[in-house]
Amino acid sequence: MYKKDEQEKAKKNLIITSILIYGIILIVFFSYKHNKINDVTVLKYGRTDNYILNRPEIGISKNDDKNQYAGQYTPWTVKTNGGKKVAYLTFDDGPSLNTKKILNILNKNNIKATFFLIGKNAEKHPDLVKDEFYCGEVIGNHTYSHQLNYKEGTESFINDLNKCDEVLKSILGKSYNSKLIRFPGGSFGPKLEPFRASVTSAGYRFIDWNDAIGDANGYNLPVKTLLSNLKKYTTQNTVVILMHDAGAKTTTAEALPQIIEYLKSKGYSFDTLE
Repeated sequence: MYKKDEQEKAKKNLIITSILIYGIILIVFFSYKHNKINDVTVLKYGRTDNYILNRPEIGISKNDDKNQYAGQYTPWTVKTNGGKKVAYLTFDDGPSLNTKKILNILNKNNIKATFFLIGKNAEKHPDLVKDEFYCGEVIGNHTYSHQLNYKEGTESFINDLNKCDEVLKSILGKSYNSKLIRFPGGSFGPKLEPFRASVTSAGYRFIDWNDAIGDANGYNLPVKTLLSNLKKYTTQNTVVILMHDAGAKTTTAEALPQIIEYLKSKGYSFDTLE
């Protein structure tokens, strides 16, 4: 009788233990799933090369973020002191004749921006590359050929980055030593995970954006449309704004004074990516 009671007790303990373990597993599973959903929300906005990445601000210091040299750089995740609002103006796909117009507007407003250059365009306009650099703008690498399909593999992609890096160094000399890059079309999605890892291993620091004016959606879009997009997507205290200074983006240059005016009216100061 005593032995039977012990067996029943052991059986009950086993059942209780199993239920507890199962409950813990469920809690961990749903907690992980919830965090994955809320970690990064990607909103589709136009073509494949124009996504907007929205992530919540977290409490890490600016210095900690700046010291993250290689890998992904996400300044909009840095909680600013006192709710300070900072706008990073970024221009992709240049240089072109529009670059000169943009530089004049920036200089007039005493604002510096970050330009991600395509290597083959830099070869065509070396004087504009120098103008950007000596005006105090930050220059980043946007690959040599700007291939959007990523079908050639990670080694080819790194070679394309390195080729652009060599072009920029040939124009600017030892003064250029930046490792800041932007993926053509952005680094979003599981497909590009091997590319993100390879870029990090190669010592590059890559950045996407969390704001845009939508000039990637077509040629010479109305200024009114570009401003409307900006107002729609400027929702965080720190915004990295995607714009383009390619030759076909003439209305981007036309809209820039109003873009700056709007951001100032909303309390933003301006800074460059480093």
